[in-house]
Amino acid sequence: MHSQNQSSAHTLTFRTMLLVIIITLVVPVIPARAQNAVPATARQAAAMPAFAHRLKPPATLQSPRKFAASTRARIRPGLPLDTGIAYDNGPVNGEVGAWTINFGFTVSDTIQVNGSVTGIQFWAWLEPGDTITNVEVQIGSNGYFSNDLFDGIVTLTQSSCFTNDFGFDVCLVSGNFTGPNLSGNDWITLANASTAEGQPVYWDENSGVGCLSPGCPSLAQENTLGTLPSEAFTLTSGTTTTTGPPCFSEQPQDGFQVIHDFTGNGDGAQPVGLVSDKAGNLYGTDKGGDDNAGMAFKLASEGSGWVFDPLYSFTGGYNGYSPSPLMLGPEGALYGAALGGISNCNDDDGCGLIFKLTPQPTACHTALCSWAENVLYRFTLTGVSDVWGGGVAAFDQAGNIYGIGFPGAYGQGAVFELTPSTGGWTEKVLFSFPGGVDGTDPSSLLMGKDGNLYGTTWLGGAYGYGVIFQLVHSASGWTENVLGSFGVPPGPYGKPPMLLAQDNDGNLFGVYYYQFDVREGTETDAIGFMVSLNGSISEVFYLTPEGDYNDYVGVGGLGIDPTGDLYGTASAWCFDCGWGGWPIYGEVFNVLHEGNNWQFGIEVSFQGQNFPVSGNLTLDSQGNVYGTTWGCGKYGRGSAWQLSPLPKTLTLRMAGIPGERRPFLRSLHHFSRGNH
Repeated sequence: MHSQNQSSAHTLTFRTMLLVIIITLVVPVIPARAQNAVPATARQAAAMPAFAHRLKPPATLQSPRKFAASTRARIRPGLPLDTGIAYDNGPVNGEVGAWTINFGFTVSDTIQVNGSVTGIQFWAWLEPGDTITNVEVQIGSNGYFSNDLFDGIVTLTQSSCFTNDFGFDVCLVSGNFTGPNLSGNDWITLANASTAEGQPVYWDENSGVGCLSPGCPSLAQENTLGTLPSEAFTLTSGTTTTTGPPCFSEQPQDGFQVIHDFTGNGDGAQPVGLVSDKAGNLYGTDKGGDDNAGMAFKLASEGSGWVFDPLYSFTGGYNGYSPSPLMLGPEGALYGAALGGISNCNDDDGCGLIFKLTPQPTACHTALCSWAENVLYRFTLTGVSDVWGGGVAAFDQAGNIYGIGFPGAYGQGAVFELTPSTGGWTEKVLFSFPGGVDGTDPSSLLMGKDGNLYGTTWLGGAYGYGVIFQLVHSASGWTENVLGSFGVPPGPYGKPPMLLAQDNDGNLFGVYYYQFDVREGTETDAIGFMVSLNGSISEVFYLTPEGDYNDYVGVGGLGIDPTGDLYGTASAWCFDCGWGGWPIYGEVFNVLHEGNNWQFGIEVSFQGQNFPVSGNLTLDSQGNVYGTTWGCGKYGRGSAWQLSPLPKTLTLRMAGIPGERRPFLRSLHHFSRGNH
């Protein structure tokens, strides 16, 4: 989103200026041994040609134009604490920054421990494919090289790696050692880290938000720059526990339950949404699998519980990895997109592919049965007849697949169709966005109940901030109708995310983001809108953060029940609560209606770092709502949850925007309808 990108730019500018000031102040006292070609921070390395060429692009399902959510809207899981906690300084961030702990650089953090220390877990940024082997751990009464309590080389193992937006592999690093019996406030220092490849190691910066122990977050220092934000680490003891980071500050309301806690082992971690079939089974994808390339799973209700079934582990490369959220096809098979495939798109992630998952053709005689992958189509980027980075977005009644990708005939994005044919599937680009008032960078797509395609774009339109479009099929091809344009310059603006849903009457629902100045910063609200069959657009709800300024509300998913009531998940972020922005709270909400009257209600409230904004929502025939969390859960690796329908007699508050924000309401009426 443009508003998020602006905030990112402002945050980066401020941090860059601050770093320059700090470096200027401390240059005269930098020890001679730190004068080397290795930079003190991972972000500096990512910007230097000598290091940047070794970093690969992030392994996400974003297009080259990055129409997925911004990096600040992602949450990484907390540390998977499978041993006792002696001291916890908070979960990984993975996107803000990291500090070198070898080549003469050291980083120290304060700790408050009463008892023995038997191990350490911390998050490290590594160059792609690197393997960390050991690190020197020192514990003492002061920072830097204080080792009066412990000094030893600790052998390390790494796991749970993901690739961040700077191209580094961010990995959980663990090691055991026989440490001291502590009582009070001390310092821990990491130095002389080694990799099998002899490359730099960077300790992840997290500012300590979400830490669990007394005395946290830590004070931190670096031996060349002095004071730093704190780092992501945990010291362990010998006591066994299965408690991960807390999900909520209070007991959730009736009707909400966690149906599966991901462990990061055979069931993977960090799920990205669910889809349900007519029998009430749930399907999703997450990180993990036999080859650590992602997996598809099934959750089936049995009695009073749920059974987890790992359906398929992706093998990577030509057959795909990092699968997208799933869609259920007309015949009950599972479809999705993945990275990998053919590698002629000038991108290390490949051109992408579309896959289909089905049960094995032979009879299965066990309770848990694996499925088979059929790669339907591998994108090639050959002229304007093929796109890349495309994903499954919709099906028609004949089973044809529709999606969005890049670049299209004008380099502004395109809508494509995959049709089954003899020996495979055939791709056809149905419509290429020309830019300008017709929109550019498509961000969502659905097949309407009238057989037309509907969607949104990130950019373009009458005001430059995206459009809602309709593609109508005729004998001469597909024609675009622009149903509405977002944004009224030079005032408030926003963009539609990858959220668009349709009710049984054909009305379309989506979310628009409205940004305006508040005191010393900005605030971004989320506004839900409806596009009726006659093309009129109205507001049905809004969400606003509760903070003073520099706050943001994002909607993570939308769903519609058979009566036409909306459900969604939302989270609020505070960009003045820590470097890079930190979540404040989250909620599962509904929007009930009678005729043209809409009422907003909160069904479940979440507090703190973890909340249910991971991927799409799904509803079953009984009205149960299902979703996932990225982090949180019993093991800190994410969870799947269910919200059972409650009597719709909640105390609701009317949705609306106070009078001083009426310019946005007027901007909605600027939407125009017509052929382009």
